[in-house]
Amino acid sequence: MTLDYILVFISLAILLGFVSHPQWRAYLLFIASVLILFALQPILPIRYLDFYLPSATLAIAVCAWALTTPKDARDWRRDWPALAILAGIILILGLTRYLGLSLPIPPSRPPQFIFILLFIVSAGLILLFTTLISSPGKILFLSVVLLVIALLAFIKLPELSLQVSNFLRYLNQQSLETASPFDIRWLGFSYVAFRIIHTIRDRQSGRLPPVPLAEYVVYLVFFPTIVAGPIDRLERFAGDLRRSYQRVAQDWGMAGQRIAIGLFKKFVIADSLALFALNATNATQVEDWAWAWILLYAFSLQIYFDFSGYTDIAIGLGYLMGFKLPENFNSPYLKPNITQFWNAWHMSLTQWFRAYYFNPLTRSLRTLKMPLSVGLMVFITQISTMVLIGLWHGATWSFIFWGIWHGLGLFAHNRWSEWTKGYFSSLSSRLRTLLAVGGAVVTFNFVALGWVFFVLPEPGNAYLFFQTLFRLI
Repeated sequence: MTLDYILVFISLAILLGFVSHPQWRAYLLFIASVLILFALQPILPIRYLDFYLPSATLAIAVCAWALTTPKDARDWRRDWPALAILAGIILILGLTRYLGLSLPIPPSRPPQFIFILLFIVSAGLILLFTTLISSPGKILFLSVVLLVIALLAFIKLPELSLQVSNFLRYLNQQSLETASPFDIRWLGFSYVAFRIIHTIRDRQSGRLPPVPLAEYVVYLVFFPTIVAGPIDRLERFAGDLRRSYQRVAQDWGMAGQRIAIGLFKKFVIADSLALFALNATNATQVEDWAWAWILLYAFSLQIYFDFSGYTDIAIGLGYLMGFKLPENFNSPYLKPNITQFWNAWHMSLTQWFRAYYFNPLTRSLRTLKMPLSVGLMVFITQISTMVLIGLWHGATWSFIFWGIWHGLGLFAHNRWSEWTKGYFSSLSSRLRTLLAVGGAVVTFNFVALGWVFFVLPEPGNAYLFFQTLFRLI
């Protein structure tokens, strides 16, 4: 996301913050977030794909709302305007094809109008089918979750993405020789998918409150968080959206502070570090072990300031509009062990995995007829959770190794803490402080070494870089 877009977002958030009526604010946010979804979608080499992908996000959002809203809680007299606005926006954006103007929305020339109509009709038929299901069962919910995961796999797995690119190029009568996995870049779908799965799982368990269609779509594609999170919960987000909001001086101060900090982190610190931070190019060029460590430490700081900077900006934009978005970072590099690091790094993501994967898997393992040892259960849950987090970032061997690296670290710390918990409680406060400082140094370096897998796409390059770091070559 460029500085130009961030300035537009700030201006838009300031204007929307003057709207105090909850319903008006919801609909204005609804329209703004939908338009920004199209504006931020990168231009793709496959013809018309950058128009269909955001349209598909909205179609999936509407069907997910119908699936997660009980039949007796749907109020079409209340929700038809939102449905009409969605269809109207897609149709109007499609008509820009015939204006002969270069507009920022959509990102490139849209498809022919007849194909847009066919897309809307098809989406409408799927929505109609979904609404006819009076009581969705466990199998249907599971099938939808697996479908969402499959869509993630198609955009995360390079082999699958390449096959999809070939197929779409064939349909568009475009050259197959230039097909690439990077042809499929679906803006924000990773975060949208997690929010959809959250609402489906909570609907199954009876914890999800019914919300209007406009509120559900705003929750899924809320423009400050569509690119980099944080991953909020629907019930908390809807509470902020529904309350009557009057911006006060404290909101201006909090928003200005967080946005200013975020801009400084991203565009001053992170972008400066990016000039010499570790990447796939300089990793193969550096020969001196000291420079290798400098590159690695620079990337470790760059990724933190880049990601946390965007989060600060998103939280600041939320303050301008009456939303208190969840924190995503809490000084992770200062934590004394790897467990506390993951409780402070991308917190909304780790909390999501804890709630919807780690805890259910732990409960399932405890109920096996042949009980597993505690150590083995910890090993299975920690490794599999971190591998899945790695795959969420990208379905490659490097991200799998990154997940295994952190899973092993979490397992080792869990066992170490279990074995030594009685010993450390008897130490003096000064010694505990020294151990905490030492633990923070060790944890930072452990995390930094893990970033080698994260930033280098080929495991072979990571192996060679490790050799340089430890003066093995």
